[in-house]
Amino acid sequence: MNRKLFLTIVALASLLPLTGCWDRRELNELAISLALAIDRIDDRYLVTVQVVQPSEVVSQKGGGETTPVTVYQSEGVTLFEAIRKMTTYSPRKIYAAHLRVAVFGEALAREGIGDALDLLSRDYEFRTDFYLLVSKGMTAERTLKVLTPLDKIPASKLFNSIQTSSKAWAPSVTATLDEFLEDIEGEGRNPVLSGIRVAGNASKGDTKDNLNQVRPPARLRNAGLAVFRKDRLVGWMNERESKGYSYITNNVKSTVGHIPCPDGGKAAIEVVHSEAKLKGSVKDGRAKLAVELSVEENLGEVQCRIDLTRSESIRELEREAENTLTEILDKALGVAQNKYKSDIFGFGEAVHRSNPSAWKSMKDDWDNLFADTYVDVQVKVKIKRTGTIGNSYKERKE
Repeated sequence: MNRKLFLTIVALASLLPLTGCWDRRELNELAISLALAIDRIDDRYLVTVQVVQPSEVVSQKGGGETTPVTVYQSEGVTLFEAIRKMTTYSPRKIYAAHLRVAVFGEALAREGIGDALDLLSRDYEFRTDFYLLVSKGMTAERTLKVLTPLDKIPASKLFNSIQTSSKAWAPSVTATLDEFLEDIEGEGRNPVLSGIRVAGNASKGDTKDNLNQVRPPARLRNAGLAVFRKDRLVGWMNERESKGYSYITNNVKSTVGHIPCPDGGKAAIEVVHSEAKLKGSVKDGRAKLAVELSVEENLGEVQCRIDLTRSESIRELEREAENTLTEILDKALGVAQNKYKSDIFGFGEAVHRSNPSAWKSMKDDWDNLFADTYVDVQVKVKIKRTGTIGNSYKERKE
């Protein structure tokens, strides 16, 4: 046998194992799940999945006879058992590779979500780019039963809303499975998750009437930030406190706020750039913490009498903005330190980087040490633009 023929046979033989996929699954055999809710009922887990109705989603007509999604749920001692048990209800196997959001009930989150995280990170079928959320004041299953207008798939609505809001509204943050696990497993930082709740009449959220009204009776809304200590929920931050968290952790891409004018009234400002620097060091055996925030803003709306042609007027607005931001940051720090004793900002990481040897003696009790440590806050604001006009038409009329 010549060399050329031998190589041809070898090449052909090597293709034999590649003629098929061992884990091939036909689309018509799968139920595509885009959202997962996990609750704790006594000593059992209640797992709820939101599954797409393909015929409704791809329909080009105004609306079909059924809802765009359906919900399956089951209970089990373990999460894996509960998910597999859904095959007794669903005509197809639940397929979670396209998951967009995973929602934890508040009761479960307060007990700890470590077991749930183990399943989500261990099972090869789950990717890690979906967002984690906590339902505030209700079970997670309730949030998956609300139908949403505009976005036919409620899971997509949740994913897109939290992503868009995090870019344009500072109190919202996104957290994927990988990011959450990194905060839990790391030293010197505790995680946070965005919260959601059902606003309005939750009992009407799972009917098609919720899609056919200008103002739906039930709506999914952001509920602030859920503060964790490791894998346990310890409390909530309101909108203002959540905004402070985002500034300190460099999560502000753009947002809008208001400040008081020097002589009364309000002015709306748009943040176009924000950069925070966390500093941590150890002196005489005690931690020294500081945060320096630099912000660039545009003036978006003026509801007061002020001469914007004067540089001193701009400087007065900058001072008001600095005072307002300092108050917001102090509020977020105070809640994390005094109320929850949880370093969600990463000051411990800063101390670790600056003095690894001192950190070894601090890390086991860091949350308590953090609660008793003063944080020096410095804010600098620069107003870059005042819009396409100078003074308000009211000022010009005067």
